[in-house]
Amino acid sequence: MFRRGMQLRAACALASCMIASVAHAQVATGDTSGKKIALSNSFAGNAWRQSMLKSWNGVSQQAVADKKVAAAPAFTTAENQVTEQAQQVQNLILQGYNAIVIDAVSPTALNGTIKQAGVVVVSFDGIVDEPCAYRVNFDFKGWAEQGVDYLAQRLNGKGNILEVRGVAGISVDNLMHEGVLEGMKKYPGMKLVGSVNGDWTQSVAQKAVEGILPTLPKVDGVAAIEGEMSFGIAQAFKAANRSAPPMIIGSTYPELQWWNEQTKSGYQSRSLSNPPGAVSFAFWVAQQVLAGKKIPKDVTINVPLLAISQQELPAKLAAMPPGGIADVTYTLPQTVALLDKK
Repeated sequence: MFRRGMQLRAACALASCMIASVAHAQVATGDTSGKKIALSNSFAGNAWRQSMLKSWNGVSQQAVADKKVAAAPAFTTAENQVTEQAQQVQNLILQGYNAIVIDAVSPTALNGTIKQAGVVVVSFDGIVDEPCAYRVNFDFKGWAEQGVDYLAQRLNGKGNILEVRGVAGISVDNLMHEGVLEGMKKYPGMKLVGSVNGDWTQSVAQKAVEGILPTLPKVDGVAAIEGEMSFGIAQAFKAANRSAPPMIIGSTYPELQWWNEQTKSGYQSRSLSNPPGAVSFAFWVAQQVLAGKKIPKDVTINVPLLAISQQELPAKLAAMPPGGIADVTYTLPQTVALLDKK
């Protein structure tokens, strides 16, 4: 059994027992009814980010209705523009927001702005390394390494691997690329024969893979760095008259539907993804800090990944609306229960 597989089961066990521990969660009860929390989002160009914004709006609007906070709107910049997001954060500070949850364009470029903010900053997904900010994230490096372990299991440790990365320059993409390289070191029989950026988007991934496939030998597996890309990758292989190789499937409806169709001809896979609804976790972290809960800033709080097995696929797909995405939303007690476990 692979080490990462064991870690995945541990993460799933943590998520499954979280509800049971809610009763023991230490929820801070300081009055935040007059406080304002904003989301600063670096781009919204794929289904994951759109779902993330939808989840934020759902939890924040309910929190306002419940008088947990006074306001909690979301703001999205143009595609990954550092200067625009820095200006946006400065404007939110001037507008009197008490906390800002930020999905940052860069782990370092916004540090100066955040350091001078003077308000609570919770970085999520695209985290920042400024020490004064809280960090809520996923184990992106470990996730990518798990994907390589899965390919090694399917390929008996031998084969040509194509890597499909996300958006160049984003900290998440860099971490996942490190995970792929770390994973590949364990399997001398596996060779990385190509790498392209798919921008975590179906159409971009399809075009990028279509462009590189003619230059590659037989591809035995794809280390796809998620974000609704697996369906586009599959279409690129189909256009090149090549069978889709093993890869980790994303969690959007088209991807899961494609996977479900392929099972009829014996195709096997698994889905492992970062649920966009985990932005609700970041929202409650910000609210709890404002309410007086003591949370360390010197560690990254990793939210569990969402796993779907081959056996779970039919039920998960049946429960999703077309165009939807598999997701998890956190309540305040669930968030605090996970924080207290950490």
